[in-house]
This record gives sequence, structure tokens and C-alpha cells, in this order.
Amino acid sequence: MPTLLPRHVFDETFDRLRSCGGGRRECQALWVGPWSDPKRVTRVVHPKHSASAVGFTLEDSWLTSFWKSLADAGEGVRVQVHTHPGAAYHSATDDAFPILAVPGFLSLVIPRFALGPTGFDSAFLARLDDDGRWREVPIKDHLELI
Repeated sequence: MPTLLPRHVFDETFDRLRSCGGGRRECQALWVGPWSDPKRVTRVVHPKHSASAVGFTLEDSWLTSFWKSLADAGEGVRVQVHTHPGAAYHSATDDAFPILAVPGFLSLVIPRFALGPTGFDSAFLARLDDDGRWREVPIKDHLELI
């Protein structure tokens, strides 16, 4: 069963990626949902981070607070989403520094700093396999807009 993603969360994600990156910097968003329904996304979180045209770094104090807030709310990160300046792919840096390193975790890369049409066109979805390797997977099989 694919992860269910409300259209308003998807649209908000693109708005945040565009405004944060300004067409000049990478940006990240996290799709979060309740543990009681692990295949459902209910909201997007925009982490505090520093960024350049070729990467971003999450703020340590924000990350510590974020993990605590998720535990308190009974939520988990379902998908990490971030932009690239050009084509979408999962880079060596993306492979090495995911927000979660759990088999089955999804990482969605949006091309051109998310300045293109809102949608999955030209996006790249990777899934962490049991052997610790990221592999491209079909978006339609893993994410469903509702």
C-alpha cells in the first residue's frame, strides 16, 4: 500500500521549498504522520537549516527538539523531501545523510529547486533497502495523492 499524501500537504511542501530556496538554495521538508496510521501523511514540517546551491545542514538544536515533539505527539517521519538545483537523483550525500536510516524509508528529490510545475514530473524517489542501499522506486507505487 502506498503512503497517502493529502493534496494540501503536497501543495504546501512546494510552496515552502520554493520560498525557502528562492531558486538559489536547496531546501528540505519532512512529511510526518501518526504512528497509529503508518501509511498516512498528515502534515509537512520545514526544518531549520542552513543551505547552499548544493546542499543543506539541519540545525542541531532544532533536530533535538523535533525528535522530542514527534515522540510526544506519537508521530514519525514518513518521507524526506528535498530539492536539487538541476536534475533529481539521489546523490552520495543524500545516501550518506538521511534523516532516518531505516529500511523502507523514502527520500523524494524535486528538481530545479521546485520551481517547475507542482507535481512528481522529473522527481526521483529512493527507498532504503534492507541491505542499506538506496534504490530508485516508482513514485506511483509508493506515494498516492489524496
